[in-house]
Amino acid sequence: MKTATHELNFPGITVYTNLSTERLVELSLERGEGVLASNGALCCDTGERTGRSPKDKFVEDTPAIHDAIDWGKVNQPISPENFSKIEALATEYMNTKNELFRFNGYAGADERYRLNVSVVTEEAWQSLFAATMFIPSGITEGFDPNWTIIDACNLKIEDWESLGLNSDMCIIQSMEQKKVIICGTRYAGEIKKSIFYAMNFDMTAVNVFPMHCSANVDKEDETNVALFFGLSGTGKTTLSADPNRPLIGDDEHGWSDDGVFNFEGGCYAKCIELSKEGEPQIWDAIKFGAVLENVVLEKDTLIPDYDDGSNTENTRVAYPVSYIPDAKIPSVCGHPKNVIFLTADAFGVLPPVSKLTSEQAMYYFINGYTSKLAGTEAGVTEPQPFFSPCYGGPFLPRPPMEYANWLAKRVKDQDANVWLLNTGWTGGGYGTGSRFSLAWTRAFVTAILDGSLSDSEFVAHDIFGLQIPTTAPNVPSEVLDPCQTWGDKEAYVTTAQALADKFRANDKNYAMDEAVRSAGPNCA
Repeated sequence: MKTATHELNFPGITVYTNLSTERLVELSLERGEGVLASNGALCCDTGERTGRSPKDKFVEDTPAIHDAIDWGKVNQPISPENFSKIEALATEYMNTKNELFRFNGYAGADERYRLNVSVVTEEAWQSLFAATMFIPSGITEGFDPNWTIIDACNLKIEDWESLGLNSDMCIIQSMEQKKVIICGTRYAGEIKKSIFYAMNFDMTAVNVFPMHCSANVDKEDETNVALFFGLSGTGKTTLSADPNRPLIGDDEHGWSDDGVFNFEGGCYAKCIELSKEGEPQIWDAIKFGAVLENVVLEKDTLIPDYDDGSNTENTRVAYPVSYIPDAKIPSVCGHPKNVIFLTADAFGVLPPVSKLTSEQAMYYFINGYTSKLAGTEAGVTEPQPFFSPCYGGPFLPRPPMEYANWLAKRVKDQDANVWLLNTGWTGGGYGTGSRFSLAWTRAFVTAILDGSLSDSEFVAHDIFGLQIPTTAPNVPSEVLDPCQTWGDKEAYVTTAQALADKFRANDKNYAMDEAVRSAGPNCA
């Protein structure tokens, strides 16, 4: 891999490199960057930005990479001249600090494909975040990064319009220089996702399929590996945290000729409505060394209130993979037997579980469907269909069909089963029906992974063509066919047809084989 050209020279400034967790927590508290919660986790407020800022993400447009990038709303170009000007502003700003923090580590648990990553931050807690989410190297000197991140999180760009930006903050990334410059946002998820974006560009060049998914493996059978693809809120992290299946990772992986490996050294889980009963492994992982973002603490006791979304619904916790009991370290495993696509269908029309043909797998992967719920974003007053190609559209520098073709190749080569699992609503849409219980969803997953669901008889859904099992262990058979859970069958058909039309409108964005397009839903 190409080495970054940034020299990381900050003359006269103390740069703390690869400090221990204890020291980073101590410094974060001393500097007023966070508060120690009652469970020992460091709780930090990210301020105005409590999530990613996709409209403020830009990619340097150079001749060397221009034709490889899928330019558009996701991949916005910035000129080399403006990239250099913003980098200079960030470097000048960082040089005004008395001390900086540097993390040297790796992205990629498989040593054959890992990238060396250096992250320089102005705040100690963000260095702890980097040390949590990436794989520590222990190298303080002589470390040659493949990718370098400069995070000037408190720098607001004054003359932003003249630099081609959309606001006074930005995340700019150079695929050629292997640099990321972050300005004006304290949301640490930008650090994590910028390297995932880099992996999505670099890994395909070394015959690795990069994936936005979680992964686990059977405790007794290391050949029984499962992947869980899904957008935020569909259960990707929750369902991969299973006491009977060691965790490989919760969010970002590569699939090589030899198997699957985690890109990260940590997990980044949503905390909203977290409970010990519902997600015991995640609950227990929130302890000293973990980083909470935007979680409200009770005033006197400093106990986290995970039900309080007054700061944001996107409350988060970062913790090392090793905090999950029996997690597989290093996070490397074989090829998956089962690939599960997760969707939270708020319209209540998709089956709770269905088996996909190879063409359907391609179709539903490239569409990457779930729902946005009322209240999750400004202006969203009722459920809306949401499509993100390959279940990771904001992180794909290359055209989505390239990643879909990778999926098809890997699934075919390994004869893996592909499933669509709906963690959304049944008996009606959001506000009328009810959400599938987590117990039922886990029962579906168990039946998929132990092979028993494959032994069921299957029938095709009239509109979506999905293969629905007629029976499933520990789940009432009457919930398997979504139409039968609705009191008003005509309303079901109308709602299902409307969603099918949305799929068809979305699939027009992609040039796919006719066999794949034909695997989508039937329109009226």
